[in-house]
Amino acid sequence: MGMMKRVGGFPRRQLLLAILLFLGLLSPGTKDLPVAAASTSSSAFVQNVVYSNRIAIFSKSYCPYCLRAKSIFRELHEVPHVVELDLREDGDRIQSALLEFTGRRTVPQVFINGNFIGGSDDLRAAADGGQLQKLLASS
Repeated sequence: MGMMKRVGGFPRRQLLLAILLFLGLLSPGTKDLPVAAASTSSSAFVQNVVYSNRIAIFSKSYCPYCLRAKSIFRELHEVPHVVELDLREDGDRIQSALLEFTGRRTVPQVFINGNFIGGSDDLRAAADGGQLQKLLASS
């Protein structure tokens, strides 16, 4: 078996279990991490990306609609923060967290200044109508 990552002399998993037990998120004797912990961390990741970046796109690298959304920002000389879900081990969990956050599971999911804009068609309509440029100018 490979080297186990250690934190302060303790195996990382053991330390995480101890912290969750201390916080009351686990029952004594539980050996497996709860699914809720993974879900919570994915939700926290999504919120952190959305609220920490002026422009955020949750995307898949091969998706033509995602490529279209990214090209709209290139045309406007804007550089979004892009999370390529298909290139991450936790991409499916993040996509599930997006479903909880926006009510949609499809990609792309575009956010500007913490506000959900929508997908590729929504972004194109906002750009064509001038609303996208106004949103970007106000930030």
